[in-house]
Amino acid sequence: MATNYKIANRRIKLLQGYSKRYIDQNAGFTLIEMISVALIIGILSAIAAPGWLGFVNRQRLNKASDGLLSAVRQAQTEAKNKKLSYSVSFRVNSSTNVPEYIVYQGIPPTTITTTTTPSSNTTSSSGWNPLGDSLELNARQVFIYTNLSSLTAYNTTTASDIVTTAKGEGTITFDYLGALANKADNSVINEPLKVMVAIPQATGDAAGDLKRCVIIEGLIGGMRTEKDASCK
Repeated sequence: MATNYKIANRRIKLLQGYSKRYIDQNAGFTLIEMISVALIIGILSAIAAPGWLGFVNRQRLNKASDGLLSAVRQAQTEAKNKKLSYSVSFRVNSSTNVPEYIVYQGIPPTTITTTTTPSSNTTSSSGWNPLGDSLELNARQVFIYTNLSSLTAYNTTTASDIVTTAKGEGTITFDYLGALANKADNSVINEPLKVMVAIPQATGDAAGDLKRCVIIEGLIGGMRTEKDASCK
């Protein structure tokens, strides 16, 4: 009887020993396992990152485009409601590299600086707003491009197509009816006015492939939007 007890006790100790060794061997991850997991995570991240970045850029550009269209409509609405001429100017701030806009009564003055509001009654505050307002764009995330000649020469184009090789600026002015006002020399507008937002290329100021634009055409100031290759 004592012999059977000793044999049983020895078997229990052997089983306990095997169990302890098994637990010790599987208590953690080996270096090879950790390296393999890290490689898999890295590969998946490399695959997903471009798609996620493209999604973020498209969302950002869509919001900037909404801000662009809203600014133009605001100027036209103010002109209709108040029965006065109103203008909206666009530029890329030379210091922050962030696109900006401003809506104001009347036509632009002969000189517009970074420290004065472009209206006949200039003030000490700039009055410029970042495009999209709450979008909080950072430098070089979105640029403005146009076919307009300058901030001061309102409703005047330099070409029929948008200049996509350099940052743009310009002013669109509506008359008291909400229609596009005649140019400073009283001549009628004969080409559509185009303002575009785009993700710039990695270097330089040229526009990338992601584009959104607002086109104002006809004397009544009709607006339409286009995207990517249709922005020209």
